[in-house]
Amino acid sequence: MTHTSSLSETQSNLALPQADPARGLTRAQVEEMRSLGNVNTQPERSGRSALHIVRDNVFTRINFMLGTLFVLVMTTGSWINGAFGLLIIANSIIGIIQELRAKHTLDSLAVVGEAKPVVRRDGENREISPEEVVLGDIIVVRAGDQIIVDGIVTEEDYLEVDESLLTGESDAIDKSVGDSMMSGSFVVSGSGTYQASRVGKDSYAAQLTAEASKFSLVDSQLQQGIDRILHAITWVLVPVGILTIIGQFRVGNGSWVDIILSVCGALVPMIPEGLVLITSTAFALGVIRLGRMNVLVNELPAIEGLARVDTVAADKTGTLTENKLTFGGIELINSSGSTPEDVREALAQLGSADTSPNSSMEAIIAEVGIPEKPWTVVSRQPFTSAKKWSGVSFHNGTHNWVLGAPDVLLQLAQAPEASARAEEIAKSGQRVLLLALASENVTATQAPGTITPVAFILLDQKLREDASDTLRYFTSQDVDIKVISGDNAQAVGAVTRNLGVDIGEPVDARAIRQEEFVDVINSHQVFGRVTPDQKRAMVKAMQERGHTVAMTGDGVNDVLALKDADLGIGMGSGTPSTRSVAKIVLLDDKFASLPYVVAEGRRVAGNIERVARLFLTKTVYSAVLAICVLLFSTSYPFVPIHVTITGWFTIGIPAFILSLPSNNQKARDGFVGRVMRFGFPSGVIVGISTFFTYYYLSEYATVLITPTQISTATLITMIVGSTWVLATVARPYTWWKILLVCLPVIGYTVIFSLPIAQHYFLLDSSNMWAIFVGLAVGCIAALGIESLWWALGKRHKEDNRFWQSREEKEQLREQAQLRERH
Repeated sequence: MTHTSSLSETQSNLALPQADPARGLTRAQVEEMRSLGNVNTQPERSGRSALHIVRDNVFTRINFMLGTLFVLVMTTGSWINGAFGLLIIANSIIGIIQELRAKHTLDSLAVVGEAKPVVRRDGENREISPEEVVLGDIIVVRAGDQIIVDGIVTEEDYLEVDESLLTGESDAIDKSVGDSMMSGSFVVSGSGTYQASRVGKDSYAAQLTAEASKFSLVDSQLQQGIDRILHAITWVLVPVGILTIIGQFRVGNGSWVDIILSVCGALVPMIPEGLVLITSTAFALGVIRLGRMNVLVNELPAIEGLARVDTVAADKTGTLTENKLTFGGIELINSSGSTPEDVREALAQLGSADTSPNSSMEAIIAEVGIPEKPWTVVSRQPFTSAKKWSGVSFHNGTHNWVLGAPDVLLQLAQAPEASARAEEIAKSGQRVLLLALASENVTATQAPGTITPVAFILLDQKLREDASDTLRYFTSQDVDIKVISGDNAQAVGAVTRNLGVDIGEPVDARAIRQEEFVDVINSHQVFGRVTPDQKRAMVKAMQERGHTVAMTGDGVNDVLALKDADLGIGMGSGTPSTRSVAKIVLLDDKFASLPYVVAEGRRVAGNIERVARLFLTKTVYSAVLAICVLLFSTSYPFVPIHVTITGWFTIGIPAFILSLPSNNQKARDGFVGRVMRFGFPSGVIVGISTFFTYYYLSEYATVLITPTQISTATLITMIVGSTWVLATVARPYTWWKILLVCLPVIGYTVIFSLPIAQHYFLLDSSNMWAIFVGLAVGCIAALGIESLWWALGKRHKEDNRFWQSREEKEQLREQAQLRERH
């Protein structure tokens, strides 16, 4: 029964405009609310404005440190030594461009993917954007809709709302006229209207949107790890830097210009200038790449979460099959005595009485049409995933009709033959519903009581063309697939078999005993007759066994499971409530996007770890060299231009390139530990070997040698050692990675060979004995780094492969083919 109400005294106290729920606000009232500023203003979708992005990329801690050193170098008049100042410009420009592109992508996709509420104005229902809602608007809702602003119910037709995302209580709440509606909740069943009582920043929805859409890395394990590394570096850099300054002033035999250049030469390489930039750029590029695939990232850390996924729990309907059903036919049950005409008339009456039809009822209505003379409705019971049936009690002598899952309803009838036939149909993959007469009023406590089966209603569901390839891809990547559905278990199993992927026998979730629940969920792949609460419990059961779970869904019954999953993935055509809680939304509903989505997460996480190793090594060997210089009371061997060319060509540019390619390795915990246990000792090896060359040539050289020749030989040692760090970090090799390692070597050969290059870069390679010493010590450092790489791999059982395997190449090729087909 439908209930309506005019504004209550309570609503009047809230200073809401007077509105008839049947007609809504007038145009004049809407304009008045806008003029008063009572509109549903939304926060920045991507969290930060363009001005904030520019500011945050220019005024950074690293830019400040580099800028200070740059100013000092410029006071010496040595412009070539200030080349590292280009890093300030490059870091800022690249960061700004990538974040602005990511912001544009997020904003444009969010407009496509956002829920558009239906409001009633001047007696007409119209769909508008959330920003257009004003205080006092009458908002129309149905099952699956999210409550976007706070309000008060003005009409209700068996309206039930789930507020578990706000209160933690999982039971749906019946809403009556005058009850409050809280933004962030969602409609489970029925329909109705409510009047907006709080909009914009005053509503809970504004806070929810602001937190869900921010372009930030707050919850990122990678970012937290990098912050820890930077924190440790800062503790080393500050005291070492101060002592270096003191030491160079104390030891310095030259002018103040030489001292400043030496100090800046020591401090510049300690600053990991590219690490933060490349990390944020990798995430921003992830947003942009996924955006091109019509994938909306609601929470940026979700990209990293993709890399950690080892289990994908996929809902059948809307994921493996298309969301739209088609009418497949009517099969009478012999004992009922009804005719096909009787059944079609009953279905038409049920469709006419349903104010919020689901996909099954929509397919039935499309076939049987609307009745010429609707029967009088006494009471109605909307469909919910928990009950698995819906029904209407009519006042026409035919009483109570119910429509729902045969295996649920037939338990209330003595009809073993009908039950066997329903199972047989389900095994074919068709969806089957039972039309039956019930002994109880459909809203009674004992409903539906005893039932009399009348007919099976057959519905066809089309398999997604890309589902089979997608399932095979996940299997090849050691990602476990769980198919979870509210449909009949045999029907779900038939769908997976029809896809050509055998992932085990289906399990009826109703038959799982509580004490066996966790074991059964983790040992089986296909589940049917799953209730919303069970979906949520299944996610937790998998997480208890250490799995990182991605959950896909499109219906209101998926909301709680999506929220609890490590990564909730919604469908663009799904209900607004699922899209709002999902961290990632597939706007075009293509299940085939998921392999690419997971691959993008692995690319970001895996490549950032490589990059972090490079930059940590550079910082450590720079600090070690500075400490050795301090301990032995010598002048610093390099000027800024020396460490600039090393940092750019051995670390910076290769690191940026290494952050881009595909990476199929799952992300693992312990990011900081793995980076530190390689980066720290390899940095120590490079730093000590570099200082040994410098000290040996300065103190024990048996031939005549100039300071510039000593610096050149010392630089060669550093280049050889750091290049070998790059060579190990780049593994497993492919042709382009070998080229990446060789190109800097070729570049250095040119720089050290051409007189004009040596002049500009303040080098002198004419002393062959010094060059030989530099190369020899560098090769020893390279041997030490190589030994370290193999030893760490053996001790920690890491996948230390020299060459990319044929299997991995095939997987990357298959991934590219999936992307092209998509």
